[in-house]
Amino acid sequence: MPTIHITTVIHAPLERVFDLSRSITLHKRSMAHMHEEAISGRTNGLIDLDETVTWRAKHLGKVRQLTTRITEMRKTEYFCDEMVTGDFTYMKHEHHFKEIGNGTVAIDIMEFGTPYGWLGRLFEKFYLHKYMTNLLTLRNKVIKDYAETEKWRVILD
Repeated sequence: MPTIHITTVIHAPLERVFDLSRSITLHKRSMAHMHEEAISGRTNGLIDLDETVTWRAKHLGKVRQLTTRITEMRKTEYFCDEMVTGDFTYMKHEHHFKEIGNGTVAIDIMEFGTPYGWLGRLFEKFYLHKYMTNLLTLRNKVIKDYAETEKWRVILD
């Protein structure tokens, strides 16, 4: 099963980074190029423990839907979203946050699996792992940009 591990240093307070990371509104902005929209469950604001969100977006040439649930949360330190329904056989995304002297370290760990046996595993290895890593990296760049500037006020105020 592929695992993606991304560490991002953000020069902003821990609570701000935590809240921006669970903002449905900011997630939509970070995925605007995919025309991603939240269509049910929590569709704006800050997602919380046991809440779900269903996303619709065009990925890999096809409009897809993915529903995730926040299965664990420790305020300002950690939350985890897991797939309820979607094209993966399994998807778990852990978000860890650590305060450092000049800001916050955000650590993403995502595991996922695809159907279709060995063909799916080849697809994961040679394409999907990089594709998903690029999406998470882009999302983190947007969080960093908002957190380190006054843009965060548009999302959290």
